[in-house]
Amino acid sequence: MNQNFPRPQAQAELAAMDAADSQLIDAEEDSIPRPLPPQLHSRAAQIMLGLNLVLIAFNLRPLFSSLSVLLPEVIQETGLSTVGASILTTLPVLCLGLFAPFAPKLAQRFGAERVLLGALLLLAVGTALRGLESVPILFAGTFLAGAAIAVSNVLLPGLVKRDFSSHAAIMTGLYTMALCGGAAGAAGLTLPIEHIVGSWSGALAAWAVPALVVMLIFAPQALARKAQAAHSGFRVVGLWRDRLAWQVTFFMGLQSALAYCIFGWLAPMLRERGFDAATAGGIVSLSVMTQVVTCLAVPSLAVRFRDQRGVNVVLVAASVVALLGFLFAPTSTVLFWAVLQGIGQGGLIAAAMMVIVLRSPDSHVAAHLSGMAQGVGYVLAAVGPLLVGLIRSWTGSFHAAAFLFVALGLGAAIMGWGAGRALHVGARTVMVGEE
Repeated sequence: MNQNFPRPQAQAELAAMDAADSQLIDAEEDSIPRPLPPQLHSRAAQIMLGLNLVLIAFNLRPLFSSLSVLLPEVIQETGLSTVGASILTTLPVLCLGLFAPFAPKLAQRFGAERVLLGALLLLAVGTALRGLESVPILFAGTFLAGAAIAVSNVLLPGLVKRDFSSHAAIMTGLYTMALCGGAAGAAGLTLPIEHIVGSWSGALAAWAVPALVVMLIFAPQALARKAQAAHSGFRVVGLWRDRLAWQVTFFMGLQSALAYCIFGWLAPMLRERGFDAATAGGIVSLSVMTQVVTCLAVPSLAVRFRDQRGVNVVLVAASVVALLGFLFAPTSTVLFWAVLQGIGQGGLIAAAMMVIVLRSPDSHVAAHLSGMAQGVGYVLAAVGPLLVGLIRSWTGSFHAAAFLFVALGLGAAIMGWGAGRALHVGARTVMVGEE
């Protein structure tokens, strides 16, 4: 037997590691000196760090889905127009694109752990401000919380990858489950919380509590890390002129537009079709939790293909068909569409992150391509929920949003086909100071 070839078990482990790495991009890849994992002197300290990172991930999605299930009540009690509600649901998505580019520089200056700790504080404050029953403060709090999530979105995957490199597969799974669990929990629990506290504003503000608790738990470990000033030792040239890089970016943006249409408007869509608020929230929760399955399965499956074109298109089709089912199919079939939409959207999230790594010739290009895809892509994604609300305002129903979903899906399929080709972007990494 030729011992140079890995055993099947080892091959499976390597495939799992590769798939996990494809979803965890280190935003500090260019930093010199390189940040090192913390020196943990006990198993308990390592477990606590892993738990902290997972709990932080849990807090990065309730901002979106908690508002969705209460949006009709917010509109009714504040007098907010449908256009204003559209802007409110779009604002945090826009923040994801506007503030993501600042995260690596902040981490180089202050350290990723301390920046993440500050983002948690900002998230808790912004979420709590939504409980003051003032429309301007509601917008301000949403803006602050969205900015905090943008920075956390960029830094947290790198910390998971850096601090648990030998357990990449399991940590990626827990990280992904926590993201989806936060969104699903907020969709399913916000209405019961409203019944307990007696107001929509109190229910929205209640999601500041888990963020504050995690911040207090994480603070000792984050502050114990010495701030190590770093600078960018590498730069990537040619990325913004590359056609494939733009296809990856538009694929990220268009699939995200579909995702945030779900976060922002699926519950109101279901309520318009006759479902009560609690049932609508439960259906959204089911759809989001189904995303966990394909979000974990798609990378391991897709890396085994020569390219990812077919996978990307099939996932887009599943997501769009499910959205049309929500709008027009008999309401008795809604659970089927919830599961199908979760399968399609969960796979798209994983596929969009995966192609960033697979289309990059090295980790430095991957970090920059990730910044481009998130910075531009999320700004583009903000158009999706905004247009859904505007369509609802102009036409009096969500039915015409079907044209938007089909257009977004067609664009995502075309860009996903291009981004799925087995090529590398035409960019290269050079040391700072090189010509």
